[in-house]
Formats: sequence, C-alpha cells, structure tokens
Amino acid sequence: HVQLVESGGGSVQAGGSLRLSCAFSGYTYSGHCMGWFRQAPGKEREGVAAFYTGGGTTYYTDSVKGRFTISQDNGKNTLYLQMNNMKPEDTAMYYCAAGCSAPELVAGSLYWGQGTQVTVS
Repeated sequence: HVQLVESGGGSVQAGGSLRLSCAFSGYTYSGHCMGWFRQAPGKEREGVAAFYTGGGTTYYTDSVKGRFTISQDNGKNTLYLQMNNMKPEDTAMYYCAAGCSAPELVAGSLYWGQGTQVTVS
C-alpha cells in the first residue's frame, strides 16, 4: 500500500520561500521516478520537478528553473521541494507523486498524496 504524505505548504509573500516535504512508504524507492506536480483551480495538472531516485535526469518545468530544487533523503524516505523567490503564479495545490514513467511525465504518475496548498501573494 503506497502512501505519500505532503507537508510544508502555506502562505508566503512574493519573493519568499517554502520547503515542501513528502514522507512515503510502501513504495520501492530506489531507482524509481518520483517528484512533484501542481494544480491550480481551473487548470490542468502541471509537472513541477521530478527525477529518478537512483540518479540521472532531473526535470524542472521552465517556469521554476533556477528557483525550485528537488532533493531526497534516502535514510528518511522523504522527498523535498525547496521553493525560493516564489511568485503569485506558483499558487496551487502541490502533490508529491511516484511511479512516473519519466521525470517530464510526473503529472501522470501512478501514485500521489493528498496535496498541500501553496499560496503566494
């Protein structure tokens, strides 16, 4: 039973930072595709960042390159998304995801959590 639990969302002013965390269990971590996608009201899911946990290609959508960083803590089964210099257009529900067929396809992952709201004003 795969579980993904996000935390760390909230409200920030433009230019501020947040770090999202995703604790996961029941999932074979090593060498698989994991990441984050987001969805704003009335919009489609958008892949934000993802990678193969064993190393290799890291994907970032163009609008977050240079501002967001995805990382992992193998010992804690935790995925992170550090978000800096945030903009109002980053406002969305953010979901941790696992089981993507490729990092750039993280929005179509097999598994995702309940989401954490991020609001930038």
